[in-house]
Amino acid sequence: MEPCDLTAQEARSLIGRKLLSPVELVESCIARIEAVDPAVNAMVTRDFARARASAHDAESAVMNGQLLPALHGLPFGVKDLQATADLRTTWGSPIFRDHVPSEDQLIVHALRRAGGIVLGKTNTPEFGAGANTRNAVFGATGNPFDPERSAAGSSGGSAVALATGMVPLATGSDTGGSLRNPAAFCGIVGFRPSPGLVANEKRSSGWSPLPVIGPMARTVPDVCLLLSAMVAGDGYDPLASTLLGRSGRDPEAFFPPQRVDLSRLRVALTPDFGFAPTSREIMELFAEKVGLFRHVFIRAEDASPDCRGADEAFEILRGVDFLAGYLEHVRTRPQDVGPNVRGNVESALRLTAEDVARAQTLQAAMYRRWQGFFLGFDVIITPTITISPRPWQELYPVEIDGIQTRSYFHWLALAYAVTLVGHPAVSLPVGLDRNGLPFGLQIVGPRGGDAFVLSVAAELEALLAGDPRTARPVPDIARLQAAPPIAEMPGFLGFD
Repeated sequence: MEPCDLTAQEARSLIGRKLLSPVELVESCIARIEAVDPAVNAMVTRDFARARASAHDAESAVMNGQLLPALHGLPFGVKDLQATADLRTTWGSPIFRDHVPSEDQLIVHALRRAGGIVLGKTNTPEFGAGANTRNAVFGATGNPFDPERSAAGSSGGSAVALATGMVPLATGSDTGGSLRNPAAFCGIVGFRPSPGLVANEKRSSGWSPLPVIGPMARTVPDVCLLLSAMVAGDGYDPLASTLLGRSGRDPEAFFPPQRVDLSRLRVALTPDFGFAPTSREIMELFAEKVGLFRHVFIRAEDASPDCRGADEAFEILRGVDFLAGYLEHVRTRPQDVGPNVRGNVESALRLTAEDVARAQTLQAAMYRRWQGFFLGFDVIITPTITISPRPWQELYPVEIDGIQTRSYFHWLALAYAVTLVGHPAVSLPVGLDRNGLPFGLQIVGPRGGDAFVLSVAAELEALLAGDPRTARPVPDIARLQAAPPIAEMPGFLGFD
């Protein structure tokens, strides 16, 4: 095993015991990027010179016996939607092709302060729109198990970098599943926290609970480790300062994850939340996978909360957020804006105040029904995503099992149902599907139950690791090294 294949927790322990040098770890990650990235195109902007300098500083701190912070010496990738000082940040948009911020976004600053070392920026679709990681600046990102398949998105670059051992930790963000979907497609762990738990001072709609920033890693404990550093400050995020304040942001609440007795849990199992366009293939696989372990719970019942109005509410509220963030780009530089962003803005411009009020009412009613549902259950388990990975040349699935989808994001309904009500959720890799591609389960916790749902996920991960049918899958690194560059594939560079 190469140092880059260690979990973050293992690597950090070895660094603390002077058994692994941060320099050795960073060099191992750089070597993996150079060997594998041509096949998948995940790490699109690199900061190797500064990373090497930071690794030497981290090594000196270890050897001098200094007090080491939580992420000391651990390389991480930053999603290209998050600003990094003196390192190009494009948001996947030609408008910002050469943009270099002067300062870090709060989340990046917090992770550097915790000892993390930025290795580079990971690919994302334009402004994070669409769950297929491709854009007109850096091109497409391929699935680590088959580079011709989608890595999902919008945190696809982060997920691929993690799955292939380029970094042990990475940041992501999530509105309609942008953390959870690529985690499922790439065989890693992604966590959508409760809105406000991780500060995001860059949201255009500061009080919107739909977009959040969250951690991604190869294991649940690693996600918890990264989260513990992410919750360090609230900055200028009104949700963080209003809802949580400093007293509610205790990093020790998340790492290490607390033990949970699975045999005491009441679990609801649903393949579609009663409305998501889940493919027959995924429904059957979901039943097969949960059938291997549902007996461990005191009660595992096929049940779903009432999600009436979810499609309409999400379409409208998402549209409002897009207007706040991207209307000016569409008006002034339409030729440099892709079809997903342009379509969202154009449809949102047709909304009325009555439409927005109806969406808010639908969301509130759905939220209250969910609270009643959780009186009888501790967690909900669903598939993370409605389909198996398809070719990335397909901008989005226009149909599932012959039925047309409502929009370019309708296939993400399993994820955005959870987004609407603001509950925390984690995507856990559970073996492969029938196409030999990763399959993920979404575990949804109660309102505010971030630490709890991560603990449940950690217990399930440990339980399922011993069975090849449910253990985290690992891509074939040698095969990726020998694969042709993804940049040579037709349609690689562009919006559509």
